[in-house]
Amino acid sequence: MDTKIDFKNPEFYENRELSWIKFDNRVLSEARDKSIPLLERLKFVSITSSNLDEFFMVRVASLLDMVHANYKKRDIAGMTATEQLAAINKETRELVDTQYSTYTRSLVPLLNKEGIYLVDEHETLTDEQAAFVDRYFMESVYPVLTPMAVDASRPFPLIRNKTLNIAALLSSKQNSKETVFATVQVPGVLPRLVPIPSEEGTTTFILLEQIIERNIGLLFSNYKVLCAYPYRIMRNADLTIDEDEASDLLKEIQSKLKMRQWGEVIRLEIEQKADKRLLKFLKTELKVAEEDVFHIAGPIDLTYLMKLYGIDGYDHLRYKPYTPQQVPEITPGEDIFEAIRKGDIFLHHPYETFDPVVDFIRQASKDPDVLAIKQTLYRVSGNSPIISSLAQAAENGKQVTVLVELKARFDEEHNIVWAKKLEQAGCHVIYGLVGLKTHSKIALVVRREEDGIRRYVHLGTGNYNDSTAKLYTDCGIFTCKESIGEDATAVFNMLSGYSEPLSWNELILAPYCLRDKFLHLIDREKKHAKQGRPARIVAKMNSLCDRGIIEALYEASAAGVKIDLIVRGICCLRVGIPGVSENITVRSIVGNFLEHSRIFYFLNDGETEVYMGSADWMPRNLDRRVEIIFPVLEESLKEKALHILEVELEDNVKARVLKADGEYEKLDKRGKVLVNSQEQFCKEAKEAVPKENPVGSQRVFIPAEPVE
Repeated sequence: MDTKIDFKNPEFYENRELSWIKFDNRVLSEARDKSIPLLERLKFVSITSSNLDEFFMVRVASLLDMVHANYKKRDIAGMTATEQLAAINKETRELVDTQYSTYTRSLVPLLNKEGIYLVDEHETLTDEQAAFVDRYFMESVYPVLTPMAVDASRPFPLIRNKTLNIAALLSSKQNSKETVFATVQVPGVLPRLVPIPSEEGTTTFILLEQIIERNIGLLFSNYKVLCAYPYRIMRNADLTIDEDEASDLLKEIQSKLKMRQWGEVIRLEIEQKADKRLLKFLKTELKVAEEDVFHIAGPIDLTYLMKLYGIDGYDHLRYKPYTPQQVPEITPGEDIFEAIRKGDIFLHHPYETFDPVVDFIRQASKDPDVLAIKQTLYRVSGNSPIISSLAQAAENGKQVTVLVELKARFDEEHNIVWAKKLEQAGCHVIYGLVGLKTHSKIALVVRREEDGIRRYVHLGTGNYNDSTAKLYTDCGIFTCKESIGEDATAVFNMLSGYSEPLSWNELILAPYCLRDKFLHLIDREKKHAKQGRPARIVAKMNSLCDRGIIEALYEASAAGVKIDLIVRGICCLRVGIPGVSENITVRSIVGNFLEHSRIFYFLNDGETEVYMGSADWMPRNLDRRVEIIFPVLEESLKEKALHILEVELEDNVKARVLKADGEYEKLDKRGKVLVNSQEQFCKEAKEAVPKENPVGSQRVFIPAEPVE
């Protein structure tokens, strides 16, 4: 008799945090790929650094909070918070070592070959460079600096989160035995990369901290500088907000943001060669244990490499910039509502331009027949044209409702500014729901037309951010289907009040029914497989770490369902477990664009169903956020979504496939046609643009307003 498999067995699951570190390693491996242009490789080193910072400030910080609270519950992989922290410490150290060896041993020599030099030790400057640096220090840096000595009358200062600082040990010129500690913040208002004189045909930069370090004696004229080394700290930046007690969410978040600067120090980075006395003093004052100290073999905080990536005059070391293409169904400048009335429109960013989404809100703001605009905003760009259009619409007397999610991590401050601006313009602003983040991507335009009121809806997988829409892969649809329009109205009524509809036509919402819907769809495929019918699931998302969903996928796989998963980042599911996940494949695509779209395909015995939306298969998306998953109803649009999945499953250039041992490997390309999914989508988008009308054509199009 067959023994019943326990699909909850912790051995069947990967720890979430360790899976994320593997993802950051995949990003870093792009920096080691010799087929990628040199400055693009630098960019990936910078992204790895930025990712790791956020990981420590949020994920490591929350695990430390658990340890402090004596929280003993184990995660889905059977690990306690203490065990996770120990494993994370080991893995992140290996990641940082790889990162710096990639940078110093591989990339720096290649930069030098191209005539790009980076001085990270001021002792190596030529006389001419030294004179320039000293002059620059006195004119541009010295006036900005605030040196802070620590003694009996001056306590240890607040070291701000993520700022770069220089620590120094000083001895009094009067009493050489007396040692004093001092610190100075490297000013973030000045460029970290400073160009300095160099030989013709070359470009040389020096890091700002090296300029300060070279001249640090001028800041402490009565003391002799014994040594000076850069350092940086990371604090707990995970915001905990008691929303039930907060009478004003806006004020509560503003006050909590200030607390980020005071959070517990969870990581100290210091130059590898740093003096032991200096390090001991820092550890004591910052209350940092040795296991939280990272000794860095190079410049601290490699995010500055993003600036180096953008330097002028080295285009041959970067990919040729891609211009997002026209959406074939929408002529730039035409009446977008007319285009939508012809049929649902599929959008695929950044291969196709985000302009129609911006135009949708812009045209609505000016259209005299538009009565109302309603939209959710999670992350927007610094100078958002959508925000401007919403404000304009309110000033034009339209009913404008905007949900601005104040709890969007690290965008809180940004979103508070926008929320206030919209309120001042006369918009009705909702600050999210108590206990839930609103992560859904939906915009509704209500328009008066000859045959009555018509609702136009945009639904997407990505943020209403015109900047990131050029870098992130996302999908969306425009529709004026009545069933979706009714649902969209119900969504906003629910967000602004308490009225949840008795039933939904098409949209599936978290936290109300999304989990049940996905479990139902997976179970249906399982039943088809058991009945000997064809059964298949293809799902694309950013992260997969929900135990309930993974368990359902295991059961479906054990029943014979063929399951192909495209998961960019965290994946807690394990493949190749006998009797459990032999029918499951997992691949991750890391390319020039950040994979961000969520697409879900269910064969359904030939009656194919396709869904897209804002939710990953994570507990937070299914249970603690307002998310929208929407069906792709038109057959022609279904085909477009399926085509995306098919091409990504064929990718053998940028895809890495998960193995049974938990590692990811690149595919063997020998003898195979190379498929780079992102490049193919760029090519297809260019080919899909309608050719201009031949000379002599009668149709002359005059834009209603300038096309941006």
